[in-house]
Amino acid sequence: MHHRPQNIYDELAWRGLLHQVTDAAHLQPWLASGSRTLYAGFDPTADSLHIGHFLPLMTLRRFQRAGHGPIAVVGGATGMIGDPSGKCEERSLLSRETLRANVAGMETQMRRILDFESRDATARLVNNYDWMEQFGYLDFLREVGKHVPVNVMLAKDSVNTRLERGDGGLSYTEFSYMLLQAHDFVHLFDTYGCELQIGGSDQWGNITAGIDLARRLRGVQLYGITLPLLTRADGTKMGKTEAGAVWLSAEKTSPYAFYQYWINLADDDAGTCLRMLTELDRAEIEALDQTRREEPHLRQSQRRLAQTLTELVHGAEGLAKAEQATQVFFGAEITRLTDRELLEIFADVPSRDVPRARLLDGGLSLIDALVLAGLARSNGEARRVIEQGGAYVNNRRRTAWQDTLSASDLAGERVAVLRSGKKRYALLRFVDEPAS
Repeated sequence: MHHRPQNIYDELAWRGLLHQVTDAAHLQPWLASGSRTLYAGFDPTADSLHIGHFLPLMTLRRFQRAGHGPIAVVGGATGMIGDPSGKCEERSLLSRETLRANVAGMETQMRRILDFESRDATARLVNNYDWMEQFGYLDFLREVGKHVPVNVMLAKDSVNTRLERGDGGLSYTEFSYMLLQAHDFVHLFDTYGCELQIGGSDQWGNITAGIDLARRLRGVQLYGITLPLLTRADGTKMGKTEAGAVWLSAEKTSPYAFYQYWINLADDDAGTCLRMLTELDRAEIEALDQTRREEPHLRQSQRRLAQTLTELVHGAEGLAKAEQATQVFFGAEITRLTDRELLEIFADVPSRDVPRARLLDGGLSLIDALVLAGLARSNGEARRVIEQGGAYVNNRRRTAWQDTLSASDLAGERVAVLRSGKKRYALLRFVDEPAS
């Protein structure tokens, strides 16, 4: 990772990444005057990170590239409790085994974004369970609880919004989450000299609680920055689709689906994401802003966004797969794709199950295949489509009406992709018939 000495504060400001900042007058020169250690926390509620985590993770990466030392804290302990911030109901508690698996899954992805091997400004990955595990309840009350006034905790927004609900909607367990996070900040200061915490805008209360605790316990000045939540222009959370969250794990969200998410963003959102999530420089982003205004139909911003983020998360290979899949959808020949990939690319295309036995012996006639797939209403219509050059198998044109499909015509393990004309697709899935 190459380090550019740069004013990270100004960089974050023009990218729109500063939501709230503690003590800006001191924070700015402090950041500019040397290499600093900072952290962001990630709750292990699933075995993969999603788009919501991507913003703080990319921000840690920006700090690292500017020569600072980031710490990614996975909340093995805090994850056992659940953070009330930004939540409207109590979280269910996860088992230790689930938490361990989740932490391992998140670590793999963090290693793609942060450099844990670098000699200078190295990144660290730590789990707060490691230092909380030995901490007894009485010790915690004496060492931490004693220094945190309840009236200050009650004044925090994250607590307040939950208490205002008539059902008394906050358990003592979740109320104490803030103390755990505050203690983490002090522990990271003691252990690694960490003096800055970053987090989403819903983390302000937890971050300032840590700053207060450090001042009382250690007499030191720590800092906090919150990032805006990544939302679409209409105010909804970014990274939510009909199918659920957009994950950084290829198993949960394929590189193709990930790529498509960014390709399909609205223009207003593309500008925000180019700034907040990519490492493209200001000149390139402003040039893209201009093409969005002048030639929005080219969707250049979305393409560049999809390309750079897919490559970052899934590597060059994942990007190549995603681009290949996208071209296939627009008519490129289909080679070397799995059924899973095909079914995903053509998720909205009608498909029909056909007994696999029909591919054997003389094969399935092309005319029958088009009728079965619903691309022709009759044999006569199917024959006309073929003779007029409108019939395609796996995006290769077939012009002889006498043609048949055999096992070698499968695009994946069991799927053939048929097309009539430019746009009408259908899939045939060749399935084994249950033994009678």
